[in-house]
Amino acid sequence: MGLFILRRTGVMVLTALCLTFIVFFLTNLYPNLEKLAKTQGNFRMSDEAVASWLDNNGYSGPMLFRYGEWLGVTPGWTRDAAEGKVRGRCIDGDVLPEVAAEAPAYCGIIQGYWGRSTVFKEPVAGIIGEKLGLTGVLMFWVLVLMVPTALIVGVLAGMREGSALDRGLSTFSIITTATPEYVSGVIFIAVFASSAVGLKWFKGTATSAMSQPTFENFFLPVLTIALYGMGYIARMTRASMTEVMTAQYIRTARLKGVSFGNIVLKHALRNALIAPFTVIMLQFPWLLNGVVIVETLFNYKGFGWTLVQAASNNDIDLLLAVSVVSVAVVLVTQLISDIGYVYLNPRIRLS
Repeated sequence: MGLFILRRTGVMVLTALCLTFIVFFLTNLYPNLEKLAKTQGNFRMSDEAVASWLDNNGYSGPMLFRYGEWLGVTPGWTRDAAEGKVRGRCIDGDVLPEVAAEAPAYCGIIQGYWGRSTVFKEPVAGIIGEKLGLTGVLMFWVLVLMVPTALIVGVLAGMREGSALDRGLSTFSIITTATPEYVSGVIFIAVFASSAVGLKWFKGTATSAMSQPTFENFFLPVLTIALYGMGYIARMTRASMTEVMTAQYIRTARLKGVSFGNIVLKHALRNALIAPFTVIMLQFPWLLNGVVIVETLFNYKGFGWTLVQAASNNDIDLLLAVSVVSVAVVLVTQLISDIGYVYLNPRIRLS
């Protein structure tokens, strides 16, 4: 197991490097850099002024070298500024040469420096930490509602295949999965939060939930996300449960007179949860990135909302940081899923 984890970790690192370089390359294409220069300077800047701004701010070097600067494996750039001062990646503002000499030579992701947001005018690391915390709270309550409900629905549907209960719960699961978040979210807002319909049950807003979450201001975004993922997990659980209930050892238990409840709880349930476990683990990266629509719809300024702001405002450092976190979450959850699958299914052996 240790060798397997070590090998997978090495593959994860290589995958992360490849994916982050692709994102770095796309975000640092010249049209994006030109837009950034004109946003930070003047929209009427000439091509020469744009090239000068990019060079003065460290965007004119070779792509691979700048990627190394961003990672922190190559020295950060430095430029001469006005009044005999010096500026650079590892230097905070324009400073005197003797002050710049004391600055670190390397400052990138490896050293914990994520850059500075051109939109929020704050360090990117602080923004990412704050927004991840807000989305983490949202994800926690979504998982609390989604996972147990989906498992119960799937197990109940799979216990008696073809029954009225199975058909009803399966139909419910298909409807929730087939309804996108932007559709269900708008319906929930129109029906339960709008005074035009008359059912203004939820008077709070998701923006107020950022500082003080309550049932009124937090339930609708949680329900919107949970319903979409709930149906997929329930259908996988139902399919797995149906397969297990037709296995030979289940028939043997029935012939021995074991009660139906004990058959489900002691014999079928653990084996039926092997496939849904993988699906549940894959919900984490989906929740982290799939909340973009819901957070924007309910104006909940979490990680997904930050991704939209970074992309729409061409905030390169912030967009890169969001991409790094997303890649890391996807790779780590896949590793946990593989390890958990081995423990849940003893028949799996690692070569």
